[in-house]
Amino acid sequence: METSRHGISPFSTTLSRTALKQMIHLVRDLQLLCEQPNYPSTLNNLLPVAHFNHSHYSVLMGYDFHITEDNQAKLIEVNTNAGGLWFADQSTHPGIKQFSSKLAQRLLATFLAEYRLFHKNNNATPKLLAIIDQDPEQQFLYPEMQIFAQLFKAAGIQCLIIDPRELVEKKAHLYFKGQRIDLIYNRHCDFYFSTPEMQVVHTAWKNQTTCITPNPRIYGLLADKQRMANWYQAESLEAQLPKKIASRLHKALPKTYLLNHFNSDDLWHQRKKWVFKPLNSYASRGVYIGAKLTKSKFTSFNAQETLVQEHIKPSITLNPDAEKFKTDFRLFTYRNEILALSARIYQGQVTNLRTQNGGFSRVTLL
Repeated sequence: METSRHGISPFSTTLSRTALKQMIHLVRDLQLLCEQPNYPSTLNNLLPVAHFNHSHYSVLMGYDFHITEDNQAKLIEVNTNAGGLWFADQSTHPGIKQFSSKLAQRLLATFLAEYRLFHKNNNATPKLLAIIDQDPEQQFLYPEMQIFAQLFKAAGIQCLIIDPRELVEKKAHLYFKGQRIDLIYNRHCDFYFSTPEMQVVHTAWKNQTTCITPNPRIYGLLADKQRMANWYQAESLEAQLPKKIASRLHKALPKTYLLNHFNSDDLWHQRKKWVFKPLNSYASRGVYIGAKLTKSKFTSFNAQETLVQEHIKPSITLNPDAEKFKTDFRLFTYRNEILALSARIYQGQVTNLRTQNGGFSRVTLL
């Protein structure tokens, strides 16, 4: 079925308004934390990039949740450059050829907001925008990038989809074939701009000569997996946020630690309670459910670079034939603004877009 191949499920799932409210609170509580003046200083030894000069935020954040049996929303992961919005929009508006009208307007406004914050000019508009990714035409989400390009071009903004290796730095600015880039929408999964192919982008970001969004600072403050372990230490939240908000945020977090927090033998015997995630990964790569973990794989984990997170079982969606699909929920956001809600339904250990009739799914609120 075509929808399966393209990551869109023909089925819908349900979510309670109570759980959605909890999810929205979590997004806004974390954004409040991110914008606290002293928050970056708490990450001094972990995140030097937090202190880079910074005047804007990050387009298209993604917050992923599981819903517990007692209807509590638990944060599983935070993403910058979250993918799949085009699939999510199609699951809600079948047959559309571009982003639905309301979403398109809100999306465009977020990119313009970033650019205007960067330039400190409420009337500034980019002339040329580049969407960058590694070998973009080979990416599964390349069609989504093309839809974004249509969005920008319809607003009178020229748009390129290119590999960062095609960028050239000249006079402290970024160029592609002699054309100066005003705004970069980063889809690359080198979130800290540390690989050789991203060095020219890193230089432009560090020198603040080009507006680049998402960027390493916001990734470090919100989406680096190690932040989940930092936030789970309740005192770190209480030092930054009002007690009521800190308590609410802590309640929405699963127990999360670095592997070096545990006695190895004890953890092995308790492994079924946990999920093991490499810090530097994305799209569920290298993630292991403890119940499926072998001893050899367990002993291979780097204790300083593996996150151990309480296993919150995903909720279940039944299709019309009573076939079971595991379900997680994603909020696409910009700062405090909720841009879209979608579910992802799947079978197997972790979220994927490979399950027959799985993928992004329409959500009905109860």
